[in-house]
Amino acid sequence: MLRHIGVKRTFEHNLRLAGLLSFTAGFTNVAGVLAFSVLTTNVTGHAATLALELSQGEFRTARMIALWLSLFLSGAFLSSLYVTIQGRQRRTVYIVPLLVEMSILLIVAIYGHTYDGSLSMKEVFAGSLLFAMGAQNALVSMISGSVVRTTHLTGMFTDLGIGLSEALVAKVVSKPLRNKLYLYLTIILVFLSGGMLGTYCFSAWSYHSFFVPAGLVLVILFYDAFRKSILLMKHHYTINHPGNRSR
Repeated sequence: MLRHIGVKRTFEHNLRLAGLLSFTAGFTNVAGVLAFSVLTTNVTGHAATLALELSQGEFRTARMIALWLSLFLSGAFLSSLYVTIQGRQRRTVYIVPLLVEMSILLIVAIYGHTYDGSLSMKEVFAGSLLFAMGAQNALVSMISGSVVRTTHLTGMFTDLGIGLSEALVAKVVSKPLRNKLYLYLTIILVFLSGGMLGTYCFSAWSYHSFFVPAGLVLVILFYDAFRKSILLMKHHYTINHPGNRSR
C-alpha cells in the first residue's frame, strides 16, 4: 500500500490507502469538532471565517484562524519536502510523515483532557491536528500520484460530478472511469463513516478516542510488512502441505 510507487501502483493500492486514511481524516475531523469546536480538515471553511473575522475587526480570532491555515500549509509543505529530498522512490520514505501524524494524535489522546477552553490551548490542540491533516493530505497525494485526497470532500464531490457526467454521456463506460467513480464514492462514504464513528467514540471515551485514528495510522505503517509476512506464511504452508492444494 505504501511501498508500491509510480507505475507499480494499482487501483487496489490507491483504494486501500484512500479507505484507511479517509476514515482516519473523517474520524479526526468530527472528534476535533467535539473536542475543540474546530474542523481540523476544512481549510475552505477556515478561509471564509478568516475573511469574516477580518471584515468585522475581530483580529484576535482572525490571527488564530490564520495560524491554523498556516499550520495546515506547513504540514503539507514539510511532508512533501521531506519526501522530495529523501526521494519518493524510496519505499520507506513515507514512514516519517506518518509517524509524525501518529505522534500528534497520541499527544492529543493523552493530553487532550487538559484543554480548558482557552484560545491559547485551542490554538495548540486544533492547530496540531490541522498540521497532521495537512501532512497526511500531501503525503497521500504524492503516494497516489495526485489521484487521492483524504482530508476534504470538496474535490471529491467535484470529481464525482464530472465522472458521473462522463458516464452519462459515454456509450460505454470504460474501466478507468468506473474505477475513478468507485474510488471517489469510497472516499466520500468512508470519510462519513469515520465521522460517525468519531462521534460515537468521543461520546464514550472523550479525548482518549484519538487513540483510534492513531491506531489506524499504525496499521497503515505496518500493513505491507504484515501482508507480506502472511503471504509468505501461506506460501510456506502450501509447500509443506501440498495435499491442501487439491482440495
